Amino acid sequence: MTNKEKLSGLIGLATRAGKTVFGTEACKKELEKNKIKLLIIATDAAERTKMNFVSICNSKKVEWKEYLNVEEISKAIGQTNKAVIGIKDVNFSNEMKKIINGGEAIG
Repeated sequence: MTNKEKLSGLIGLATRAGKTVFGTEACKKELEKNKIKLLIIATDAAERTKMNFVSICNSKKVEWKEYLNVEEISKAIGQTNKAVIGIKDVNFSNEMKKIINGGEAIG
């Protein structure tokens, strides 16, 4: 199983557990409330979208990763055309960071 497949499965699990938020407006709203622990931005998201979210994440001190594409993120959460997903649970976000970083422990 590839890291992308592992991450997609974990995103699906987190979504079913109610620990994710997706879409640009919903993610912005939750970032403002400091509810997001990790933001995943699609690799093929629009440059403007990437810049906006990187700026918000940096100002809020929220970790963000550019990983998966729009289709992979959308499929993982059972939606269509989603370029950003916020993880609201610290345990899920830590596991996802490990997968994205190639299985390394987060230090």
